[in-house]
Amino acid sequence: MGPLLFSTIDVTRQAFYRTSLSAAIVNLKPIVPGHVLVIPTRPAVRLADLTQEELSALFSAVQKVGKAVETAYKADALTIALQDGKAAGQSISHVHVHVLPRHFKGDRFEGVNDEIYPAIEQSEEELPHHLRARGTKDIQSLKVDAGDNRQPRTLEEMEKETLWLTSFISSA
Repeated sequence: MGPLLFSTIDVTRQAFYRTSLSAAIVNLKPIVPGHVLVIPTRPAVRLADLTQEELSALFSAVQKVGKAVETAYKADALTIALQDGKAAGQSISHVHVHVLPRHFKGDRFEGVNDEIYPAIEQSEEELPHHLRARGTKDIQSLKVDAGDNRQPRTLEEMEKETLWLTSFISSA
């Protein structure tokens, strides 16, 4: 398979699951450990832009990747979210589904489960800034909350997680 693009960004080295129609990539700035993205392999801006085959493949991948992430991170559950369009908080012009492992105990959002949604939105707002800092071009500017302490990961850190997660996919 050739390069995998997330909008205009080459994420080939971040992919730990890939079919002809969908892929899963580790996140540059995860909200919780194990926060990954599932994307269609064809850059499509909105969910309605996907064919039925692509849509089916995307959510089959979400299910498979969710099982793998839940196992890998010994999670009790998953939060699965999709922001479909700029008004919904989508910052990268490519459909992507957030898959986040969740725990009853020790979870960053323990006791305040719904606070994960503003965190996802904030993460989306910051992504273009962090991609620009890595030298990625053609990313539109959005506001950044300077109070967030989560630092973008290095490519090496993401590749390490990619290799580790790959081992969980085959058993999912």
